[in-house]
Amino acid sequence: MAKGRRSRCAPRLAPLAAAAMLLAACPAQAEWRVTPILLISEIWTDNVNLTEDQFAHSDLITQVSPGITVANRSRRLTVDATAQLHGFAYLHDSDKRNLADPGVIGAADSTSNTQRSYSGNLKGELLSDFFFVEATASRGQQSLSAFGPRAGNDLYSNRNRTDIDTWTISPYLTHRFGSFASGLLRYTRDAVDGGEAFGYNNTGGDSIQATLTSGASFRTINWGLSYVKQELGGAQYGDSSNENLAANLRYVLNQRWSLLANAGYDRYRYEGMGGGDQGANWSLGFAWSPSLRTNVQATLGRHFYGTTGTLSALHRSRHTSWNISYDDMVTTSREQFLMPSTLDTAGLLNSMFATAYPDPVERQRIVAAYIQANGLPSSLTDSVNFLSNRFVRQKSLRASMAYTKGISNAAVSVYASNRNALSNQQSDSPILGVGQSNLNDNVRQHGLNASYTYRLSSRSNLTAGYDFNKSDSRSGGFEDLQRTLRLGVSRRFGDLLATADLRRRTGNVGRFTTEAGSTSGTYTEHAMVASLSMQF
Repeated sequence: MAKGRRSRCAPRLAPLAAAAMLLAACPAQAEWRVTPILLISEIWTDNVNLTEDQFAHSDLITQVSPGITVANRSRRLTVDATAQLHGFAYLHDSDKRNLADPGVIGAADSTSNTQRSYSGNLKGELLSDFFFVEATASRGQQSLSAFGPRAGNDLYSNRNRTDIDTWTISPYLTHRFGSFASGLLRYTRDAVDGGEAFGYNNTGGDSIQATLTSGASFRTINWGLSYVKQELGGAQYGDSSNENLAANLRYVLNQRWSLLANAGYDRYRYEGMGGGDQGANWSLGFAWSPSLRTNVQATLGRHFYGTTGTLSALHRSRHTSWNISYDDMVTTSREQFLMPSTLDTAGLLNSMFATAYPDPVERQRIVAAYIQANGLPSSLTDSVNFLSNRFVRQKSLRASMAYTKGISNAAVSVYASNRNALSNQQSDSPILGVGQSNLNDNVRQHGLNASYTYRLSSRSNLTAGYDFNKSDSRSGGFEDLQRTLRLGVSRRFGDLLATADLRRRTGNVGRFTTEAGSTSGTYTEHAMVASLSMQF
């Protein structure tokens, strides 16, 4: 037993070991900022268990969330980390809010007494211009299914959600071969834990990446070669792996236009789930950059799973920033958990402020201060990444816009996604049960997220937000609709931020019946939240 505990704990300590190495290499003049934080909230809700009106119970919840942030910016080391412990106290007894609901995917208890959340990013340079290390770690609530209430700011709720832990550590080498080319050799170890109680398997991954890209000698024709191989252990019904070999060319016509060409080979292996798939791929496209404020890149081609395409369009003006993207890829839930699942508001503002603040470190500080001062959300909601043990083909279209002028700020995103399973249903049976084994075969989602902030004074803001999401299981015959409307006001008193919010949320409960075509039951929730947050 002790040996098993040691074997599970050792990989979790890998990012800490990387941090220790980087600290040893960090120059003495590095500036560390360690900031204690505290959030205290009083929450009243008329439907704490997010169920039908006839079963709903109101409750008053006290939330206390102490935490800490750690930051460092130096030439050879960058660290950003935040951790919080959330404690909840309820006015009413647990038997009124934790109702047994066997038709709902998720925990037996609708609420929890404590939650932990953290996120951290670390990048260090151990040997100048040669040896680097990157590490990440995160823990947070994620949705179990695309059908039912979504994971949000109500951290006390367990409805249709579980805690997912992720970490990565990635040492890599870079080398420049004069003006001919530059190369990169990277190893990545990562892990995704959580959800095992619901049939989602904890997995560890080992990846090797090698790239070679053209140097300054190639002005008209740019080229690149890349090879990636990943091995996954602990997956349901055996280990799995994927290999990707790619070559790309870019022919520069002039300062504005370039032609793109890509060719490669993909191989996916997933034992016990249909064997795997492999085949050659190719694509052709163009890149258009009429100015420093506008960039468009598009490709069209074919992989073994069908015709594919990509699109990336960026534009910024003095008061707006626009971002449109489309991609078509083979992926997994674990891969999506390891990358950001939301559209970053800071990223939109970062491009808007690029001209005024050319230094990236200074611009990041300005953007963070601007988001906090104007009450903007840190991210815009994207499609739900739900638990699945299967390989899927995912098509995703996203469009987002940030606007700021005078006393008004707004951020809007729209999205649509389509997931088609490539591996068979057997691996998801522990999650869904036999009756809904085809629920995730073909899931389509689309939605909208919008927020608006009106600055009442230099210290006060009025905010409004709306979130809409629709999920459709084409194979299972289920539909789900979720809506959230938020209104709030905030006031800053030095390092103390006081907020008051009203929330109205409606949607499907996420209880599946044997009759195809619907999920049983809808819920409505009204909530009031008063919060004080501070930094010390």
